[in-house]
Amino acid sequence: MNPAWRLILLGLIWAAPLAAAPAPWYLWQSKLDSKLVCLQTSPGHGWVQIKGPFKDNNCRH
Repeated sequence: MNPAWRLILLGLIWAAPLAAAPAPWYLWQSKLDSKLVCLQTSPGHGWVQIKGPFKDNNCRH
């Protein structure tokens, strides 16, 4: 393998984790009783996303 390709491959492997970011948080409301929860993914059927994305798990920022 060409030394230049080795450097490129090594750089890509090293840089990949640096590109990762935390998943955003969303405010979800229940259709059944209007309860609110802050989650990164849908709690399931019967829930509607009403605000987001947020950076924290309190859905404030």
